[in-house]
Amino acid sequence: MFKRDVHNIKDLILKNLRNQGLETPLLQKRLIDSWSEVVGQMITSYTDGLVIRNQTLFVHITNPALRADLSMMRSELVKKLNAHVGTQIIVDIKFN
Repeated sequence: MFKRDVHNIKDLILKNLRNQGLETPLLQKRLIDSWSEVVGQMITSYTDGLVIRNQTLFVHITNPALRADLSMMRSELVKKLNAHVGTQIIVDIKFN
């Protein structure tokens, strides 16, 4: 008899994504998709665009008062978004 080398399919997929350089873009997409779930529908309705560059999430908010309020909650939002994805993807959020 021979011993089989059995691996979890999740681990194999993640290893393949990592080898092809696709793991980070996938996690960034998950983080952007989780924005509405983390901040809620009301804030999402004032959100015009989300982009991640150099571990910074750039968010365009159409309401100036809401933009000021969210700026004060930046660190808390960073923690919640990263926790939702399960790893550190962003280190800062910039609202414009």
